[in-house]
Amino acid sequence: MSQSGRLARLHYLSGSFRQLSGGDHVICAVSGEKIPLDALRYWCAQRQEAYATAEISTRRHLEG
Repeated sequence: MSQSGRLARLHYLSGSFRQLSGGDHVICAVSGEKIPLDALRYWCAQRQEAYATAEISTRRHLEG
């Protein structure tokens, strides 16, 4: 079965992540944008959230 178009479930770690269920993307916690797994660069292990860009990640971090 193809994973194309399916939402992946991830467990975010410090510097890496573990895929818990099949899929090819996650959703940015702030913008709602689809992030392909091969383009995922920004996340917060503490909040277990993915972010589409460095700017979004920084803004979220500063929110507290």
